[in-house]
Amino acid sequence: MPSAIWILGFVSLLMDVSSEMIHSLLPLFMVTTLGTGTIAVGIVEGLAESLALIVKIFSGTLSDYLGKRKGLALGGYAIGALTKPLFAWAPDIGTLLTARLLDRLGKGIRGAPRDALVADIAPPQLRGAAFGLRQSLDTVGAFLGPLLATGLMLLWADNFRAVFWVAVIPGLMAVALLFFGIREPSSSPSSRRANPINRENLSRLSPAFWWVVGIGSVFTLARFSEAFLVLRAQQGGIPLALIPLVMVAMNVVYSASAYPFGKLSDRVGHGPLLVYGLAVLLGADLVLAAGDHWSVVLGGVALWGIHMGMTQGLLATMVADRAPSDLRGTAYGCFNLACGLAMLTASTLAGYLWDRLGAAFTFYAGACFCLLAIVGTLCAPTLPDRRLR
Repeated sequence: MPSAIWILGFVSLLMDVSSEMIHSLLPLFMVTTLGTGTIAVGIVEGLAESLALIVKIFSGTLSDYLGKRKGLALGGYAIGALTKPLFAWAPDIGTLLTARLLDRLGKGIRGAPRDALVADIAPPQLRGAAFGLRQSLDTVGAFLGPLLATGLMLLWADNFRAVFWVAVIPGLMAVALLFFGIREPSSSPSSRRANPINRENLSRLSPAFWWVVGIGSVFTLARFSEAFLVLRAQQGGIPLALIPLVMVAMNVVYSASAYPFGKLSDRVGHGPLLVYGLAVLLGADLVLAAGDHWSVVLGGVALWGIHMGMTQGLLATMVADRAPSDLRGTAYGCFNLACGLAMLTASTLAGYLWDRLGAAFTFYAGACFCLLAIVGTLCAPTLPDRRLR
């Protein structure tokens, strides 16, 4: 495995420590400190996550146009790090929404160029393992962040804003590691630059690629924002300072499973593995709908983590394998545009159902979308080839 893949993984790890220290507490901060309702939580999370996914089409396309990935990724990580102080300062929901959108704007800018950089660096026969490794290290940060947040909340008597200030440090460390640690591979010189988003180039994206986009969109409808996992844990009476441990549990499972399933995706068909991942998400939704006792919530969260480990690196690999190398940034952008619109719809709907009908209906709706995605995958005339060279 190239050392640059490890470095990109540790960059993701540090930024996720920074982000998850805030995000694991943010729904509780909004409800308890700022006094917002669950519909507002759903709208904020849906807007933020969908913005991150939608922006990726522009950053991915720009990275293809320039033939460079690192600069855009570096800019995105820098925006993410520099917006963290806004969370600590935010006096109202408007400021918090601004901070959340800027933070996700940074994620959107860096996401597609970084994924395309992983695909450029990794040998084709190790591409699934490379995405799994980066995702696994990323997820280590995603459980270290809530773990650190829990310790600081206990130490500082539930002082949300003090924890948010500490989150600035690992974000700046991620930017420094990317700047000094990665040398971008040289690309073939082009006689002229052309807009990657034109009819000729888009026609080079195969039907198999657009199949992945369609299934990924329905899949995103089924897995709304993880803020609702945090709110479900709060309903079970878990002490406020300990609720981030729910995200720790989810991300421990996610991290442990991402790399093994990434390696497995290099050897087996992608379609069947995706169906199994959707089936696990279906089980997670049904368990979370069944009750709010801490043991039930923990079981559902563990299943949620397994499905993330099975599917997130897999979907990234499926996009990379089904797009020409000079259009990978654009391909990730198109994929994430579709998923971004689905995420906005899913999180807004989840917040509405939670507020009007109760938490169980939110997770039952997710289960219905899971079934739809499974049926769509199984009823496809032919599953796309594992890798189109």
